[in-house]
Amino acid sequence: MEKRDYYEVLGVHRNASETEIKKAYRKLALQHHPDKNPGNRESEEIFKELSEAYTVLSDRQQRANYDQFGHAGLGGGGFSSSGFGASPFEDLFGDIFGDLFGGRAGGRGRGQRGDDLRYNLSIKFEEAAFGVETRIQVPRYESCTTCDGSGASPGSRPRVCEVCRGAGQVRYKQGFFSLTRPCPECHGSGQVIDQPCPDCQGQGRVKGKKSLSLKIPAGVESGSRLKLSGEGEPGLQGGPPGDLYVVINVQDHPLFRREGQEVICEIPISFPQAALGCDLEVPTLEQKVTIKVPPGTQSGKVVQLPGRGFPSLQGYSRGNQLVVLRVETPTRLTGRQKELLEEFAREGGEDVHPLGKTFFEKVKELFG
Repeated sequence: MEKRDYYEVLGVHRNASETEIKKAYRKLALQHHPDKNPGNRESEEIFKELSEAYTVLSDRQQRANYDQFGHAGLGGGGFSSSGFGASPFEDLFGDIFGDLFGGRAGGRGRGQRGDDLRYNLSIKFEEAAFGVETRIQVPRYESCTTCDGSGASPGSRPRVCEVCRGAGQVRYKQGFFSLTRPCPECHGSGQVIDQPCPDCQGQGRVKGKKSLSLKIPAGVESGSRLKLSGEGEPGLQGGPPGDLYVVINVQDHPLFRREGQEVICEIPISFPQAALGCDLEVPTLEQKVTIKVPPGTQSGKVVQLPGRGFPSLQGYSRGNQLVVLRVETPTRLTGRQKELLEEFAREGGEDVHPLGKTFFEKVKELFG
């Protein structure tokens, strides 16, 4: 059967960079690897085809020969496994194998990286606006003080794994591939603990709590994440620690709500205040301020207070506060109040209802 074009096999254009070729191969090899598709002959053949294409195109000399002469330029008209142990292929295949089996085989004495942690932190509305410094108590594992994190009982030491000889990985042959896997005896640590520490049972870590100082920047919102590098779970057998992600939840405020950098505040005013105008004291995130309500104000009018909203996280600008005026209609009137309102209506007629007049004029135009 005629061989397919190697660029077509990997799904890349002929001018693809080495990085693009590597990325394409890695994605497809993960999808069709025999260990992920046991018994699937088609996936096995595709995987071999992918590996053949990548081995040629990842080698500059072979790629140049292939670009100029096609498959005929590779010696014997096709793929050659000579030089197959070249480091570019083995390094990439080691990455793929690590992804297939949930981790990467480490070198001599390399331990397992600690897990990342998530901490949910609830802060007040004002704290989100202006920032705050606080301390948090993070439940997590800590390095065992009894064994100093070695996992071995005091007075004893871990020994070098006899299976992998401390490498943490073993090599297998699969067809013409040479595969590397984490050592099944020491699980990639390169060490075996014969006498585990009684306090940590050989893990090298115990449950505890870590107190951390945290600075919340002004302008955060619910869902914002702060990353604290190295503050997650400690690693095993000397591995690096994970990271801590603090996820922010901003509490609701009884008076304000937020839309981006703007703060919205709805203020009720009475009908006389709206009709006659007045000076009105309104709250902001920092202090109370006085605004002028012009005569004839309609319900829903928005008064803008510049620079009274939320700052941007970058600190370049600050939003505004929008004061929404809501005219309240009284629901309980005394007899005298009713008389005055009726007199007011008789005196003003339709002129005291400019919005209503406009509406009914439109109705009349539409329906005659």
